Amino acid sequence: MTQTTSRDAGAARLGAAGVAVTAATMLTNALAYLVPVFGARRLTAGDLGALATVLALGAIAAVPGFGLQIAVAAHRARWGASGTARLGVRTAAVSAVVTLAAAPVLGVALRLPVALTLLLAASTFATVLAGRWLGELQGDQRFLRLAGAMSALAAGRYGGLVVGLVLDRGPVGALLFGTITGFLVLPLLARLARPATGPTPATGAAHGTGAAPGTGATLGAAAGGPAGDASLTGRHVLTACGASLAMLVISYADLILARQLLPPDGSGGYAVGAVLTKGALWAPQVVTVLVLPRLARGDRRARALALAVILACGATLVTAAAVAGDLAFRLAGGADYLHLAGEAPLFAATGALYAVVFMLVNDRVAAGGRWPAAPLWVATAGLAAAALLVAPRTVAGVLTTALVTAAVTAAVMAWLAFRPARR
Repeated sequence: MTQTTSRDAGAARLGAAGVAVTAATMLTNALAYLVPVFGARRLTAGDLGALATVLALGAIAAVPGFGLQIAVAAHRARWGASGTARLGVRTAAVSAVVTLAAAPVLGVALRLPVALTLLLAASTFATVLAGRWLGELQGDQRFLRLAGAMSALAAGRYGGLVVGLVLDRGPVGALLFGTITGFLVLPLLARLARPATGPTPATGAAHGTGAAPGTGATLGAAAGGPAGDASLTGRHVLTACGASLAMLVISYADLILARQLLPPDGSGGYAVGAVLTKGALWAPQVVTVLVLPRLARGDRRARALALAVILACGATLVTAAAVAGDLAFRLAGGADYLHLAGEAPLFAATGALYAVVFMLVNDRVAAGGRWPAAPLWVATAGLAAAALLVAPRTVAGVLTTALVTAAVTAAVMAWLAFRPARR
């Protein structure tokens, strides 16, 4: 009886922690969506396309932060607290330097102001460094504090951008505001991650979060760390962020190609439609987060159920976009972009298919599969080649190419996931 009561209490605590993290994720996505929504009303189409492109590049440049978070969390869950400050600063510094080195090329190739590319490097440092404290909280399984830290990071990363747009500071001023608030929030993250008095337990139950047993092992597998390696190194960060980088690159590749291939009006319109793509992509991601531990244990039933839920969510969003395309584009960009309302279902379908792809990639990562992101890199190269050499240089041309790429990639990932010799 006592064991049953304890199990029920643990499940309740885990449920509360899951709700909190889910709410923080929703807040992050909501604030991210506010940027193009306000931008569409405050910026010219050309400036909107430039800001959207820089934010897409920023999301890709911040991937090492996700790798840092997973690597720190895995090490902390398995081995307990250890020094992460040096690795965190080094990872953030390398990410910022690489972004800065790429600034001249990005400015010329994508027709971006120099100030935007320089601010991109600065904001990348702050975003990547935040992964250290998120990883510490995740590894200690202090999920309520993790939710608070995620919310604070979202407010710092996107809140300043929104304020800058509301104040009509233009794309450079808005990104400057966002960079400043991104740095200001870092001390709060450090405070939230400060260890509690006394020794740091290795299990979530000791923290009163009801974390599932084996979480540390799951994260360790995702981070690519060997079972007996007690040292946290940059190699673990690189391994952990590889799949995340591939997912972000392919999900933003069409937006970047649109900026390169389309005139300013077309690029701005595509940026508005991409809001629908990202909504359909990220709306069901909580399913992947919740099912990941079961995927790591090879639970095929959980994988099938998660895939069914994600497909149902995608179908619902595509149907809604088809029925209310005018409303969707009016909310996302305003009346100036209503001429693209007929493309709303295609934007939503692209995001829904990538949601399936992301879940299946996470399945392969959790199961320790080799080269889990290889199909995504091949698909990205195919998308770029088709857009540059074959597709018409119109919004519909780039969008159709992205949709076909997403459909083919989802089919390939599904085949890899369900073929009999997979495990």
